[in-house]
Amino acid sequence: MIIAIVLSGILAIVLSGIRLVHDVPYTGDRGVDVVGAILSAVGMGGVVLGILVWQEGGDFVIALLALGIVSLGSLAWWLVRRKREGKPALLDPGLFKSKYFRLGISSQTMQQIALGGLMIALPIFLQMVLEYNALDAGLSLAPLSLSMFFVALLAGKRAGRRSPSKIIRAGFLLLAAGVVVLIPIVPRAHSGWTMAAPLLIAGCGLGLLVSQLNNYTLSPIEEERVSEAAGVNSAGGSFGLSYGLAFAGAIMLASLSLVFSHMAHSSSVLSESEADKVSTQLEKNAEVMTNTHLDSLLVGQPEDVRKEIIHINTKSRPIALQIALLIPLLASLLGLFNGFRMTRLPDPEPSSAAEGMVMG
Repeated sequence: MIIAIVLSGILAIVLSGIRLVHDVPYTGDRGVDVVGAILSAVGMGGVVLGILVWQEGGDFVIALLALGIVSLGSLAWWLVRRKREGKPALLDPGLFKSKYFRLGISSQTMQQIALGGLMIALPIFLQMVLEYNALDAGLSLAPLSLSMFFVALLAGKRAGRRSPSKIIRAGFLLLAAGVVVLIPIVPRAHSGWTMAAPLLIAGCGLGLLVSQLNNYTLSPIEEERVSEAAGVNSAGGSFGLSYGLAFAGAIMLASLSLVFSHMAHSSSVLSESEADKVSTQLEKNAEVMTNTHLDSLLVGQPEDVRKEIIHINTKSRPIALQIALLIPLLASLLGLFNGFRMTRLPDPEPSSAAEGMVMG
């Protein structure tokens, strides 16, 4: 019920600003670049799918990742060739000649990787460790999402003449600080609300980024090409979100399996065969291996063995989350580095066309 009310409020706010979206006549070539579209889909899809297959322990991981990387490289070559030949291309590689656009779209991608990493690792942790259901996990993450939403609204309205590059830099700084504070709290968290303060800090940082990055990226683009640039920007953000979700989730579950197996085989209580058995079971069901679930699998085992396995499971899961949180931390630090580069450039002039674009 609470989520439905929040979503309804967000939808109402979005619809109230629909008149701010302005159409700009397009006079360019309307041909379709089929090859470019295929290379784009195979490239981004191959990278994300490769990570998901690795997470599930499937085969052909290297082949999928290689296919994705080669396709993305081929896409870059194909776009330059089409541009040189004067033929319609999926997107104009000339967009990337603008340093503002390159810094903006890369920062957009880093922001989305960080967001995706947080939004996959934390719910898995809350459901595995605290045994929350989906609603409870969502409410525990409310400080992150709500602070991001309200800060984005506030900063968008009150930024005024403040430097957008400095606001972006501050956003990445807050995001990184929130993750840094969160990492040592994780092993001591006995409730989702224990993490509220760092999530609020990270959410404020994300809100500052959301309020500025879109306009910063699109402001140097001519009105006729701003829709194309916005599409590229949106695609970069979507890819970053997918990558963050897949990679952080895979890292967390892989780390959990490795840490658990190491602790099990190092235990003085468990025999080698018992350690192998529980490690194999964890690899198959890592994402749902709560202590309650694990306890049900240990019915009939000696009491000291049962307690040792529960102890190892309890100790290993916070370590896995801490490792997974390094993904959003690294992304936010890379974004912060971009933020410092942005502040060395003159601030771009605000673009009315860019301000009217809604990010997908």
